[in-house]
Amino acid sequence: MNKEEQLLEKRLIELSNLAFSRDIVTFSDFLNLNELNILHRTPKDQFKARFETYGGYELAERQMVAFHPDALAFTWEYPIDCLRIEPKALKFSEELSHRDYLGALLNLGVDRSVIGDIVVQKKAAWFFCQNKMTEFFLENLCRVRHTNILITKVEDFDEFPRPVLESVSGTCASVRLDSLISLAFKTSRSSMVSYIEGGQVFVNGKLITSNGYEPKDGDIISVRGKGRFIFDGVSHQTKKGRCSVRIMRYV
Repeated sequence: MNKEEQLLEKRLIELSNLAFSRDIVTFSDFLNLNELNILHRTPKDQFKARFETYGGYELAERQMVAFHPDALAFTWEYPIDCLRIEPKALKFSEELSHRDYLGALLNLGVDRSVIGDIVVQKKAAWFFCQNKMTEFFLENLCRVRHTNILITKVEDFDEFPRPVLESVSGTCASVRLDSLISLAFKTSRSSMVSYIEGGQVFVNGKLITSNGYEPKDGDIISVRGKGRFIFDGVSHQTKKGRCSVRIMRYV
């Protein structure tokens, strides 16, 4: 591990120790896939408290870690809010991308770690943030590129749009990671090897560098620069002995 990774591991262990010694819940910042992998590969005996992760919705990529004692006598919630961005005048709005929204937020001088996923659908965007930053964003985010915007807090997370998934079906000789990725992104299996061996593929937030790794039903597979998908399982075997599989790819 490099120095930054060592510091993150140390910080996570400190949060766990604090939760255990004070009988409280402690939270990390939002972690990206690489950082979540550090969490998962740290030996479990280093953490005195239990932990779980959440990013505001079920399939979030950027997630916060909560450390808590086994027998906690009170209920708790993640310190996460969801904010919605939309143009003030739809007629004069631009086509805005994920990069545009993220750039506008970071240009306010905040750290990436206080912001979770950003989901863009049509002319609006939703993003998750640490709740201590909510008022700051509501007061200071006025424009994305050249588009004047309205920003509001989402009071009911059910209003958050669910990701659009596209069903992809196909066959492969065996349920291997390289085979599933090539099917999901409609490319050759050999072209995906460099992504896997280059540390660009994560399964449920864990870095996987083995081409022959066999995902399980429901696993979320993320490929940097390509996208992500859910492995929906094997439906049957063909007469030639190949596996007929289904994938749900994020659009």
